[in-house]
Amino acid sequence: MEDYYIKIFETAIVFAIYFIARFSFKKLLRNFSLKNNSHSFRSQLINKAIRIIFISIVLLVLLIIWGVNQTDIAVFLGSTLTIVGVALFAQWSLLSNITSSILIFFNHSIKIGDSIAIMEAKEYEVKGLILDIGLIFLKIKTLDTQEEITIPNNVFIQKTIRKLKD
Repeated sequence: MEDYYIKIFETAIVFAIYFIARFSFKKLLRNFSLKNNSHSFRSQLINKAIRIIFISIVLLVLLIIWGVNQTDIAVFLGSTLTIVGVALFAQWSLLSNITSSILIFFNHSIKIGDSIAIMEAKEYEVKGLILDIGLIFLKIKTLDTQEEITIPNNVFIQKTIRKLKD
């Protein structure tokens, strides 16, 4: 019976750390967004992605605390990821785009409303206005033809981007 009290105490500590980490990260994200004039919608997307990561870590730690064998967890995760990978095939591409979205949010100087030029080749570039930066795609409205173009985030971060003056 005493073993259960220890596990309950450890579970309470994990939840306390989770809530403190979430509160701290949310505050950090809000300050970063205000400092860099990011749209609140972008902050909410990044917050959701990080929350999913936090919840996954908490669940993994709780499974270990309550005595689920680490080998069983590894087999379960491996099997699940294999099935999802085979069934959806593009899983790694999606994860790459989500990771790229987080990188664009924190490390890129562009934001929604900026005019940019994407260098496709030496002689060719796409000029446009950034309409939206989602978790998977970046939407651009071309300056010359007014067409809407969507570019996967992982492709966008690999291109040379030139910020145009307004």
